[in-house]
Amino acid sequence: MSTACCLLLSLIGFTSQDTLAADRPNVVVILADDLGYSDIGCYGSEIETPNLDALAADGLRYTQFYNTARCWPTRAALLTGYYPQQVGRDALPNLPGGARGGRPAWARLLPKLLRPLGYRSYLSGKWHVDGTPIQSGFDHSLTMDDHGRFFYPEKTTKDDVVQPPIPRGTDYYQTTAITDHALECLQEHAAKYQTQPFFHYVAYTCPHFPLHAPAADIVKYKGRYDAGWDAARQSRWERIQELGLVSGSLSELEPEIGPPYDFPAAIAELGDKEVNRELPWDSLTDDQRAFQAAKMEIHAAMVDRMDQEIGRILAQLKSMEVYNDTLILFLSDNGASAEIMIRSDGHNPAAPLGSAESYLCLGPGWSSASNTPFRRHKTWVHEGGTSTPLIAHWPNGISQHGALRHQVGHVIDIAPTLVELAGGEWPTSFQGHTLPPAPGHSLIRSFQSDTDEERAVWWLHEGNRALRRGEFKLVAAKGEPWQLYNLANDRAESHDLISGLPQKAAALQAEWERMTSEFESLRHP
Repeated sequence: MSTACCLLLSLIGFTSQDTLAADRPNVVVILADDLGYSDIGCYGSEIETPNLDALAADGLRYTQFYNTARCWPTRAALLTGYYPQQVGRDALPNLPGGARGGRPAWARLLPKLLRPLGYRSYLSGKWHVDGTPIQSGFDHSLTMDDHGRFFYPEKTTKDDVVQPPIPRGTDYYQTTAITDHALECLQEHAAKYQTQPFFHYVAYTCPHFPLHAPAADIVKYKGRYDAGWDAARQSRWERIQELGLVSGSLSELEPEIGPPYDFPAAIAELGDKEVNRELPWDSLTDDQRAFQAAKMEIHAAMVDRMDQEIGRILAQLKSMEVYNDTLILFLSDNGASAEIMIRSDGHNPAAPLGSAESYLCLGPGWSSASNTPFRRHKTWVHEGGTSTPLIAHWPNGISQHGALRHQVGHVIDIAPTLVELAGGEWPTSFQGHTLPPAPGHSLIRSFQSDTDEERAVWWLHEGNRALRRGEFKLVAAKGEPWQLYNLANDRAESHDLISGLPQKAAALQAEWERMTSEFESLRHP
């Protein structure tokens, strides 16, 4: 471990013995896909997530941590430590970028930064980054590239080698298969590389659409959501306040807001029982309420199953006797999704809902419940699209149990945190070229206590844009004017202050524009 890192660990409360024990911890980053802020028990949910709840009870929960509002930009930010627009993985106003955008050579992923520090790296799950995992520095990988089939995916790779499709009619389930691979990697590590630390990136594909779950998990939630999303939102909001996660008020439903993209053919095929707006529950027909409640039962089952599989990983770490010196981070790539579409093998209305032959999406009503207490959904950069739970658990490095961290953080903070914990320093040059400063802030000090530093956090995705500095957030949906909110008392983004604080709004807009210009200059030096 570097002298600087040892000194920092000492400053935040580690003794010399603690520092020795904390030297180059193992790291497991668990990323959920389309999980809402309040979709796990320790963030207010009624869904049963005892393993994640236990990690939170013995570790930390961050209440104001952010992602990029979309899957592939968040993965790029997590693995590079840069905003995705800086590395070509999302668009800027005058420059292209996105899911097919390629990173510059200097934008290396975490495994290549950690390898010189002695780490082995493993990926189990969704990739959605340019290049391939092994080429990018992972020692082993299983990628799930079929995003439309949980029971018989046709597109997977193992160590960058394409695998045969999973035959129909087996007991295969993707969330379990991801965990099986994670255990395989960990078991090999224990057998062959136990003197080396590891970085394991477990990227689950759930609860992303389609809503697919084992029947035994679905039945567990039968009838649980018959009262509807209004009741679920209120119940979660009350629990969130009891837990001290968020204060203020619960956002209102926005009946005019539907999915971010229109798929009228899908709505027609799904029929009158589908609802593509955030409508009051009592305005739905009986058939609509039954259909919508069944969808949330499947969503809950997917989250429940993910938690069960996380429990298997935790048991493996304990059996290897590395649990206490493994930093575990759990978060989501974006808020819950309001999207409604039909892809892959289509939707068979005669098939049991949640089975392989069905194709359902959560939709805006239940997405609003999953994102309680915030507004909007995945793709938007309002709080509902960008807020994620973040659990940090590390017995040898985090002494407080069940504590909250209210400081602002972003997924760009993870890479610099892990490099510092590994004893390294963030690179300043690559192949003779000076690198841009990493925009992320290390989370190490927050393992001891909240920090009071003020920082700017920037967003842009498909025309949706925002900037937060301190308590204030300037935000605008695509094609709409800027709005200003004080998030200290209005995380629900309900009270637009822009007319009363024009100078504050102008300063934040100028900062957003300056950062945007800097990112464009970086891409066009």
